[in-house]
Amino acid sequence: MYELEQVGPQSYYINSPAKIGIYAQSEREVYLIDSGNDKEAAKKVLKIADSKGWSIKGILNTHSNADHIGGNAFIQNKIGCPVFCSGIEADFTRHPVLEPSFLYGGYPCKDLRNKFLMAKESIVKDFFSPEFPKEVEILPLPGHFFDMVGFKTPDNTVFLADCASSRATLEKYGVTFIYDVAAYLETLSNIEELKADIFVPSHANPCDDISELAEINRQKVYETEQVIKTICDTPKTTDDIISEIFRKFNLTMTIEQYVLVGSTVRSYLSWMKDRGVLDFATDNCTLLWKVAE
Repeated sequence: MYELEQVGPQSYYINSPAKIGIYAQSEREVYLIDSGNDKEAAKKVLKIADSKGWSIKGILNTHSNADHIGGNAFIQNKIGCPVFCSGIEADFTRHPVLEPSFLYGGYPCKDLRNKFLMAKESIVKDFFSPEFPKEVEILPLPGHFFDMVGFKTPDNTVFLADCASSRATLEKYGVTFIYDVAAYLETLSNIEELKADIFVPSHANPCDDISELAEINRQKVYETEQVIKTICDTPKTTDDIISEIFRKFNLTMTIEQYVLVGSTVRSYLSWMKDRGVLDFATDNCTLLWKVAE
């Protein structure tokens, strides 16, 4: 873990729980693509940069999940480099309590205000800042999170963030986090059209053809939809559906997993309702989800 791997003339990644990309603008100056999940990851990144004689000019954040921005604050405080992100992701990065609040649907208890769901705040600059490396192409990848992006470096390497996970990751977690299912599926179709020498997803091995990985993730979405539809053959509350999902995929219930899986289940329910697959009804002051007639 935390080995440096080169994937292009100017592109590298650090093998970590969520891969940290590196774009070498020159022999001495680099940009990070995400920063790891906490200050310990950040320390390892700085050590690698120092061993290579690299100066970090900035951090390009793909999105604001804590496992991608958790090293921002330590690196920024240590060397003073800018952090770049945009849209809603910038708001979550400036105010990281928004992530556990959004996932929980209210003020998060202390058990949710931890490094796994809430990073330290960063000072953020927009992608339109004159300091942003203009030669790096920004690729919109919404779906997993609000305004997630990927980056294409000049050597034709594409960093894909969390839009496609490995088969092993999908099997391990059962239900991987998705905010907007419709946008996620559209992103999977869009990345299949991208041309690159190599693709670097955050939670899968690099590859020169992304189509197989995109299809694996697409089929996982439809599998999850079918599971939820079957559960709703009998009208169920949202929490009943979440419990059934935990049992179906043999997941361990913790409060962190409850909010992550629960938020994703609610996103599926919205997607399925909007497409006429599911409907809801009320009974004795209880909202129930059911298969649409």
